[in-house]
Amino acid sequence: MSENPAASERTARTLDPRSLRGLAHPLRMRLLVALRHHGPATASQLADRLGESSGATSYHLRQLASHGFVVDDPGRGKGRERWWKAADYGVMIDDTLHLDPDPEVRGALNTFMHEVASIHGQEVSTWLGTMHDWPRSWATTADLSDFTLRLTPDLLAELGGRMHDLIAGYTDRATPEDDESAAQVRIHLHAFPQKRLNAPDA
Repeated sequence: MSENPAASERTARTLDPRSLRGLAHPLRMRLLVALRHHGPATASQLADRLGESSGATSYHLRQLASHGFVVDDPGRGKGRERWWKAADYGVMIDDTLHLDPDPEVRGALNTFMHEVASIHGQEVSTWLGTMHDWPRSWATTADLSDFTLRLTPDLLAELGGRMHDLIAGYTDRATPEDDESAAQVRIHLHAFPQKRLNAPDA
């Protein structure tokens, strides 16, 4: 059963320099994404899903646990079989991390952001490669759009906050797991400044 807690129970963890360094590894991030999106699993199940060895997934799950990103799920499994689940709904980047003078922190943030972008790209590619396997209603309502606006940093922050609030409003309207007309939906938001060709520097 996928983890899909009620909106009131969903929590996002704010990363600090130590937890960022503990998470900023491609396999650890993919493990955490898998647990968040698909629910509790064992190291072997995750290894099969991600195409990794169970030794690698076991090691990185323990590293994630040492930083509090995953926890045991004692209600599952038999004998020595160890199940893991995500400890939080998501993570947030503290603004101060972008200004941290420590090169290790800046490097970890760079790794983290690039891996997020890579995961998003993989998810979009998977959808494009499989969309004809879905009912027509999904193919015609899924969205790949982009927009260009001229904004100040404050207006961009306002826009981002309003979009996050809008999406959060739909968590209370989540459909039950036994509703066969519903599916888990991924929403990506990318917003960043871009220089125009032949335009003066901002």
